[in-house]
Amino acid sequence: MDINIVPPGVVTGKNLLKLFEHTRDNNYAIPAVNCTSSSTVTACLEAAAKNNSPIIIQVSNGGGKFMAGKSITDPNSAAAGAIGLAYYVRSIAKYYGIPVVLHSDHCAIARPMRSPRIRV
Repeated sequence: MDINIVPPGVVTGKNLLKLFEHTRDNNYAIPAVNCTSSSTVTACLEAAAKNNSPIIIQVSNGGGKFMAGKSITDPNSAAAGAIGLAYYVRSIAKYYGIPVVLHSDHCAIARPMRSPRIRV
């Protein structure tokens, strides 16, 4: 499979669409792995590079919490861990020579607090 259709590293925008079109046109899927630490990210990137395959690195709310440290009680720690994991992926992905999709859609959606209605 020719994965050199997009530059190596984290793929976004038009290059992401190009990669997805390539998968569709060539009848293959990109493995997606939910990662919880720099170790799991590294293992996934090494496996993908060894197999000359693009990969989707996912981070969930629980994965972000694990990355930050399960003992932290601050409710923002999951988001901080997810951001840290994403930064790690962006920092090293290009060195593996493969396209990497960073998927954080599995994180919880922060809902803005609603103010109580004030009646005049």
